[in-house]
Amino acid sequence: MSRLVIVVEKPSDWGSYYPSDNVVAAADYLRGDVGAEGERTQVINLCRSYKYMGTGYYVSLLAEARGHKVIPSVRTINDLRRRSLYGVDIEDLNAQLGKFLPEGSRDASDFGLLVYFGRTHYAPLEDLAQQVFETFPCPVLRIEFERQRVWQIAAIKPASLHTLTDDQEDAFAEALDAFSKKLWRKPRARRKYRYDLAMLQDPDEQMPPSNRKALKQFIEAGKALDIEVDPVGKRDFARLAEYDALFIRETTAINNHTYRFAHRAEREDMVVIDDPVSILRCTNKIYLHDRLRSRKLATPRTEIVFRDDARKLEALPDLLGLPIVLKIPDGSFSRGIHKVETPEQLKAAAEQLFQHTALLLAQEYLYTEFDWRIGVLDGEPLYACQYFMSRGHWQIYDHAPKGGAGKGAVRSGGFKTLPVREAPSEVVRLALRASNAIGNGLYGVDLKVAGDRTVVIEVNDNPSIDAGVEDAYLGEDLYLRIMSEFLRRLERKRLGVRD
Repeated sequence: MSRLVIVVEKPSDWGSYYPSDNVVAAADYLRGDVGAEGERTQVINLCRSYKYMGTGYYVSLLAEARGHKVIPSVRTINDLRRRSLYGVDIEDLNAQLGKFLPEGSRDASDFGLLVYFGRTHYAPLEDLAQQVFETFPCPVLRIEFERQRVWQIAAIKPASLHTLTDDQEDAFAEALDAFSKKLWRKPRARRKYRYDLAMLQDPDEQMPPSNRKALKQFIEAGKALDIEVDPVGKRDFARLAEYDALFIRETTAINNHTYRFAHRAEREDMVVIDDPVSILRCTNKIYLHDRLRSRKLATPRTEIVFRDDARKLEALPDLLGLPIVLKIPDGSFSRGIHKVETPEQLKAAAEQLFQHTALLLAQEYLYTEFDWRIGVLDGEPLYACQYFMSRGHWQIYDHAPKGGAGKGAVRSGGFKTLPVREAPSEVVRLALRASNAIGNGLYGVDLKVAGDRTVVIEVNDNPSIDAGVEDAYLGEDLYLRIMSEFLRRLERKRLGVRD
């Protein structure tokens, strides 16, 4: 459990709120270490200014030197100070403003918005406020907007507690309470674990990487190794720094919160699986194909097709033969993939998929009854599975089964889990080479054996680990092995040893 320390520049800045032992003056914080030795401490720096080498700057600087988690961090302070730097970070946010502020929604050509710990009372911009806070974690931010042809963010600036009006003070207090709820609450009488691990999950995800029973198994395995595994969701981004490690058990993508979680965890020097580099390398099939090809690893014959290259599209049957498999770069669980058997089907499928991407992956079709999946952890084989094609379908997952339960119905084929030693040696060797091209995390390498050819289909950074499937041979030991790798990395980190 973390201790919360709220630092204000002058005691009068807290005058509108109830006195609290958690609130200390900046001078007192700077004079000595606040918190017992080894106690996890979260510092909220509410100084009036974060000017370089000013009081607020030194509060964050010394907090980091003392091993305290502080908001804002020195990096955030510097990023906000350098407009040229944060201008790059907010490019995506600017692109989204048209959705949040449609033309004609406001008559003004500029306006400002206060954001308290990622929260705002202006409903159309709630999501944007949260994203700005995730990019620049700072207690109070003022976002300034301007409109020329379109709305865009003109500036993002820290705001001071002592400048708030009564209504704004109420909004700040409400946001602070929500942000610090876990830290404010009275600690339960419970065992104190050596390490705390955040396990990111989405209970509402239709096809999560781990089912509920598997998630419980990870929690139990963590307990056995003195690691508390705490399930968290995307709304817990601001709390991430409280933990020692992050384990992502939610389908990853570069353009959603899973990547932001991984990137933030890495910046906080946490142990993280999946790490952001692995997510980047695995979630885009074009990037992955290029990386595997550069390592001279066997893959199906593949061509990259550009949206405006009609000549290349027409040439695909001669280059790859028919049928051809067309893939969007960021599909998962067999989504965004079409098998085409005629030039007409090829053209129609490409037109449909090019609505979502500028490039497509086209591959030769290799028929097999099942795909191999080799689980790899830190460069070592972990489990071996055979995933069979869905009945009457050419893929493992059929997203439009006949007689299905309607929209969203998904049917999958059977599976067989076996000891790694019983998998063909050439399959395991190629899987290890492919995973080594990505990193040293947890991967699921998909391969096909067609005739005398063994090829890599893809490497998954966030492999499925479901109770009753991938653990069918190893059982509880599968979860213990993964948690043991977290423990090994946490111990090495504590000793200052880098992998």
